[in-house]
Amino acid sequence: MKATYRLTANPAEANALSEMSVLPGIVPGVINDLESIDWAVLEHAYGPGKEVPGWLRGMVSPDPDVRNEAFSNFYGKALHQGSVYSSTVASLPFLFAKADDPATPDRGAVVALLLSIGREVIEAEEIYAVICGPDGEESTIYPDTANLMREHANAFVSYASDPDARVRRAAIEGLGLFLDDAERAVALLRDRLEEESGAAERGLVVRTMADLVLRLPAAAGPVRSWFDALVDNGALDPDTRLAALVHRTRCAPESIDDQTVPKVILLLHEVTPSPQAEEDRPSTGPCTCEAEPEPDSDVPGHIAAAFDDLERHGRVHAPTTSLLVAFHEALGARFDDRAALLIEQLRSPDPGTRYDAIDMARCVITSWRGDHTHLVQLIGDCLQPHDSYISAAAAEALGKLGALAEPAREVLAAYIAEHRPDAWASPHRVQRRAHQQAVVALAGLGDERALPSLLIALDNDTDAWRAVNAVGHLPQAAAELTPRLMRRLADVDHSREWPDVSPTALASVLAALGDPAAVPALTDAFQAAIRHKQWRTAEPLLKALASFGPRAASALDIVRPLTDTGSTDVRTAAAAAVWELERRPGRVVPLLERLLDHHRNFDAIDLAGRIGPPAAPVLPRLRQILNEQAEENARNESNDAAVLNTGNAWTLVHTASALWDIAGDSEADTVVSALLNAWKDNDSTARDVLACLNRMGQAAHPALPRIHTALAQPHRGDDRWSGAVAFDLEIERLCRSLVTRLQDLPEAAPTGEK
Repeated sequence: MKATYRLTANPAEANALSEMSVLPGIVPGVINDLESIDWAVLEHAYGPGKEVPGWLRGMVSPDPDVRNEAFSNFYGKALHQGSVYSSTVASLPFLFAKADDPATPDRGAVVALLLSIGREVIEAEEIYAVICGPDGEESTIYPDTANLMREHANAFVSYASDPDARVRRAAIEGLGLFLDDAERAVALLRDRLEEESGAAERGLVVRTMADLVLRLPAAAGPVRSWFDALVDNGALDPDTRLAALVHRTRCAPESIDDQTVPKVILLLHEVTPSPQAEEDRPSTGPCTCEAEPEPDSDVPGHIAAAFDDLERHGRVHAPTTSLLVAFHEALGARFDDRAALLIEQLRSPDPGTRYDAIDMARCVITSWRGDHTHLVQLIGDCLQPHDSYISAAAAEALGKLGALAEPAREVLAAYIAEHRPDAWASPHRVQRRAHQQAVVALAGLGDERALPSLLIALDNDTDAWRAVNAVGHLPQAAAELTPRLMRRLADVDHSREWPDVSPTALASVLAALGDPAAVPALTDAFQAAIRHKQWRTAEPLLKALASFGPRAASALDIVRPLTDTGSTDVRTAAAAAVWELERRPGRVVPLLERLLDHHRNFDAIDLAGRIGPPAAPVLPRLRQILNEQAEENARNESNDAAVLNTGNAWTLVHTASALWDIAGDSEADTVVSALLNAWKDNDSTARDVLACLNRMGQAAHPALPRIHTALAQPHRGDDRWSGAVAFDLEIERLCRSLVTRLQDLPEAAPTGEK
């Protein structure tokens, strides 16, 4: 059997794969045949695959460090972020040979790698039926490799009954992924549950059975009955019963009723460790964790912290966590049920359960609208002086909630008050992180009680980058903060690509504080960035200067020359700054006419809107941009375009908003229509659309039905990016304001959505 690949632009790679004898007839000595393949014409994520044979040999080394490095390299390069490459596929016969050989060390790790490859191609085969590389070559590598793995499902059947528990554990999931005979797969998994005694393996069998149903609906009837029998079997261990109940809801969410969550909570109580005796509980004294090693001076603090966060957020602290995450996903919009479960989790006597519940609660609060006061308070209750590890997680979660953390304000302040402000620079790693996160969260609420610790940070340079990102919420303390930030800005070495404290962050914070004393420092920094041709930092520094308006007029002589030099972005930022600093349309509108030659120059379009009616000379160009975009959208719809260009929606929003701000009522119908079309095509434009509708007043009345719909939706949208909560709260505020103003107006003729 040979895999078939269609690689029209790389015949050498295609030949190397097609000539490879794939899988049947593998013998233990196949590892010696590695040199029979021309690995140099195959690829991994970072180039030619000539290193792959060394990794495959390293996986069978007697030295565990060599084996670990080999697996790490393969995952990082030949299976980079789940992508499969020609060298990955060429490795399969050798990996299967090693998995089959009882003498192979770490056979479980080999089987787990095979499973990872199979899982990725199974999940991706429908999306990437044909993929194109950078040179235009086409490949059917995902569906071909998925079929290949299915053809060798029997290997996983064998591994799943292997005497080595690590091999069995790695193979069980393959029974649900690669077997296309639903009846056989169900029978094998039922047998595995009876044979396995470990809680982890039994839970994996139950989860795999649910995955099988989701992949092969023909298995649904017998599997759901099996789940019900497991749940009702009081003689069965509670871990397996809990897994069965959770995974039944994944397969049949319509089966969720008023008793489902109470049953889960009861089973959760049974599997949760008993509370510690009073004498065994940790003392409430100061943290006794080891001092943190000095960070690498060549790595900026915010970069090192980001990697620490990634590692920490990948940890699981309780055996029930993966089950509860799956259950919350199955519950979806049943907010009351999810809140009831989270209350139990956050009150659990098991610290691992409480720790993992913090982020689950944060996800619910940031993803779903509603009254989250109780959940926020329970997260706040996790701020305990005797447990800095959980406290740090709670404080970080509260910081991500923004204004929604208000019910925990006093708890945050009390936690910070337990220590001196110099706890910001504590030598104890976990205690330092907990204190810093609590300070940042309190500052995010605009509370000046966070200030003493932030001043310590700015004065002694310990994690100053974190303090800089927080102080912009405390404009009432500008007199104390601005001089410190100015000194930091003056000390920035603009010849360095990545300074520890970004001049961009400093500029943003100084603009937020609004103290005009910062203007000279911003001007000097801007000049330094220009001298070093650091355009990436020059532009935000210029925008910060512009935020001070005429109070920064002293910088005009430096800014004006840039309106006719440098990149389009710099010229646009310079034109905007000239407008803000002196407010003379006659100087700026002629610049705008040139800048608008590129219809996606949103900053220039926005500048035209801020200038307002005096920018009337650019109205024909704005109308042209709007018409061109409408025509492009119509062509896309007529061609049934599969991929939406979200930039099109933003072009509509920016252009229509400027059109309203310049021309007003005469363009009302055109503007409302464009805004509603943009909102329909790209929901992330909602805040900008609503901001313009809010400025339009009564002219926005045709948009009222869409505003009602937006206000009624329970979901906030994507919570993965910073500021998502504030974004949604602003949407809600604008919707309520518009409803109040428009709902009693007489019905207007509807503005059509094209």
